[in-house]
Amino acid sequence: MEQRTFKEEYLEVLWYMKEDGNTSLSYFKEELGENFKPGVLEEIVAEGIVQLRDDRISLTAKGNSYTRQLIRSHRLAERLVHDVLGVEFEKGACEFEHILNPDLVDSICTLLGHPRECPHGMPIPEGECCRQRAQMVESSVIPLDQLEVGESARVAYVYGPSDQQLHKLDTLLVRPGNMVKLHQRQPSFVIECEDGMIAIDERVAADIHVWAGSERSRLLRPHGRRHIRRGFRHGSTDHNRK
Repeated sequence: MEQRTFKEEYLEVLWYMKEDGNTSLSYFKEELGENFKPGVLEEIVAEGIVQLRDDRISLTAKGNSYTRQLIRSHRLAERLVHDVLGVEFEKGACEFEHILNPDLVDSICTLLGHPRECPHGMPIPEGECCRQRAQMVESSVIPLDQLEVGESARVAYVYGPSDQQLHKLDTLLVRPGNMVKLHQRQPSFVIECEDGMIAIDERVAADIHVWAGSERSRLLRPHGRRHIRRGFRHGSTDHNRK
């Protein structure tokens, strides 16, 4: 493993520990296992991106800024590989995170409609593109509830507050890659999917994200709720965070 990759692995572990409110040095070493090298730790401490205090370890402000971008790249790569390419996202994302520059990362984020979570349900750190009030793009991901009646679109990905809701939608074939058509909005949303008519409420409609047609431009606003939700895992039950 290259030295840079070692460093980034250390920083990722520290980021996950930060999300859990954990600063234990012993836990950090245990998480790295055989990949823990005292020399690498000394180097990132000397670079001012990690600080040690007794038996506690954490990212400095400099380290937090760098690692934030690393995590953002990785989790957006997971969304791209999983939702758009439809392949195993973990391996592909690990390759992407080391080569994506910030501008490209922001472009992918905009393309995907500024998703809030990775396929594991972990939050994706916001970028400058997310903080801008609106983005004009010709082909992006939008919530289904932004479609016009009579409009069709292809499902990009689905969020949900529970596995039960996700499994129900999956059973109804509302899944990434399938086409849906909006037939009505009131008193409930009615969509057509794979020749079947489905009635859903507004919240469920907002959790289904579709590709906006390239034939029209749409003013998009960052969307999604900030609480942790889960997405389709295509048969995977692995909740390890990456």
